[in-house]
Amino acid sequence: MPTFAGMMTESHVGETHRPGRIEVVCGSMFSGKTEELIRRLRRAQFARQRVEIFKPAIDTRYSDEEVVSHDHNAIPSTPLDSSASILLLSSDIDVVGIDEAQFFDMGLVDVCNQLAYRGVRVIIAGLDMDYKGVPFGPIPALCAIADDVTKVHAICVKCGNLAYVSHRTVQNDKRVLLGETQEYEPLCRDCYQRAIEEENKKTSQ
Repeated sequence: MPTFAGMMTESHVGETHRPGRIEVVCGSMFSGKTEELIRRLRRAQFARQRVEIFKPAIDTRYSDEEVVSHDHNAIPSTPLDSSASILLLSSDIDVVGIDEAQFFDMGLVDVCNQLAYRGVRVIIAGLDMDYKGVPFGPIPALCAIADDVTKVHAICVKCGNLAYVSHRTVQNDKRVLLGETQEYEPLCRDCYQRAIEEENKKTSQ
């Protein structure tokens, strides 16, 4: 049985040497990804850990410099154009949060690995698929190297089942199209397939 002094030593080592890790929160739009990211980051802040939050500069839907959920919960962040900048801005940081990670370049995978090996806890939120159901940006590779992956789900607006994908409701073929409920709706796999079939019929007429 360890002595009291031994227990104190073990506790002290645990506090001074935290192992790094990568956590990914992914899913469709309106599934609560950013909400979960903010929740984890605020818990880290309450624990008096040094936290830095980043998002892609192109995401200006709610705010230029804040990470904002669909429920309008917000946390200050630093907008960036390149994932390489994250390494430069993360010295002496305990926890790094990254929102809308699908919009970053593929270099984000190596950046997150480097941070984790430095002992940083990296929490990432992003879309795992685009509006066509195709794996999106660096998210699939980040899921592969992550210590923990949380798949969150919106509710299908057609049938009430768990949503599978973010269906685009406007005519636009650009892969990156910032939008909200006017441009996207969460659909389950079956409802998404029916929606695509209906759209194909309209275009073929």
